[in-house]
Amino acid sequence: MFSKILGDVPTDINSVRADMIALVLRCGLGSVFVVGGWWKLSRALSSEHADALVSRYMASDGYINSFFEHYLFSDPLGGFLTPLSFLILLSAFELVSGLALLAGLFVRILSFFYAFLMWAFVVALPVVTAPGYSTDLVSHFSPALLVQIRDVGLSGMFLVLFHLGSGSGSLDRKLFHRGAAPEQVNWNGYGLLLRLSVALVFLVGGFFAGYGHIKTFVPMPLMLVGIGVLLASGHLTRVAGLAAFAVVAWYSVGKLNLDVSFWNNLNAIKRELAYLAATGLLVFFGGGRAFRPGDGLRTPGFMLLGIPTVR
Repeated sequence: MFSKILGDVPTDINSVRADMIALVLRCGLGSVFVVGGWWKLSRALSSEHADALVSRYMASDGYINSFFEHYLFSDPLGGFLTPLSFLILLSAFELVSGLALLAGLFVRILSFFYAFLMWAFVVALPVVTAPGYSTDLVSHFSPALLVQIRDVGLSGMFLVLFHLGSGSGSLDRKLFHRGAAPEQVNWNGYGLLLRLSVALVFLVGGFFAGYGHIKTFVPMPLMLVGIGVLLASGHLTRVAGLAAFAVVAWYSVGKLNLDVSFWNNLNAIKRELAYLAATGLLVFFGGGRAFRPGDGLRTPGFMLLGIPTVR
C-alpha cells in the first residue's frame, strides 16, 4: 500500500486504466445529480414541501440572484416558467442525466454540458460584496466563485471525463460501440486538471476559513492549505490525495444524522461523493508530472515554454 502511494508517478496510462478512471469519475459525478435531482424533485412535487423549496432557492441567500430571476421568470421566458416549474424541470434533468452517467449513457455529451453548467451555478448565486452593505441583509457576503468553489472543481472533473470517454461497463460501449478510451493516454494533462480540481477546494477552504458560506471541511486551515499546495504542486500527490480523501470522508461521516431521512443525509454530502472518487483516483494513479515546481527547477525552459522547435 505504501509503495503504491509513494511509487513513481505515471505519465502514460493504458486504455484499461483510463476506462477504470472514467468509470469511477462518472459514478462519483453521476451520484451528485441522482441524489440532488431526486431530493429536489421529490420536494417540488410535494404539496407539503414545494413552497419551502421555492422559498429556499429564491431567497436573498438562496441560489438564484435578481438577474437570473428576471431573466427566467419575466419576459420573454416568464410566460412559460415559474420558479416551481423551473425547479421541477431542473431537478428532473439532474435525476435523469445522473442516472445516465451512472449507466454510462451519453457520457461525453453530458460531461461537456455539465462542465459549463456548473459555472452557471456560480454566476447565478446572489452575493453582496460591496463595502458598507447593511448588516441586516441576509445573503452571501463572500465572492460567488469562492462560495461555489466545489462546483468549479466538479467542472474540471467533468472535463477529464469528457476526454477519457465513457469508461468500463458503459451503455455507450454496449449500444453504440462508442466511448472507448485511446490505447494510450497521456496522463500528465488530465492528472493536472484532476489534482487542481481538488486542490482549489482545499486552498479556498484553508485560506478563507471562517468567511461566510466558504466550505471548510475541518477547522484546520493550515492543514487544508498544505494538502491543497501539495496537490497543486504535483509532488507527493498520492500522499496528499490520501489525506484529502480522509478529510472529505471525515467531513461526510460528521454530516450524517440519524434523525433525518436517508435522502436528506445523502443530499447533505452529494458533492463530497464526487470528491471521494477524485481523491481516490489521485491516490492510485497520481496527478501526472505536468507543471511540477521541482521539474521546473531542473528544466525551466521546457516547463514555461514547452518543447523547443527544430530549425
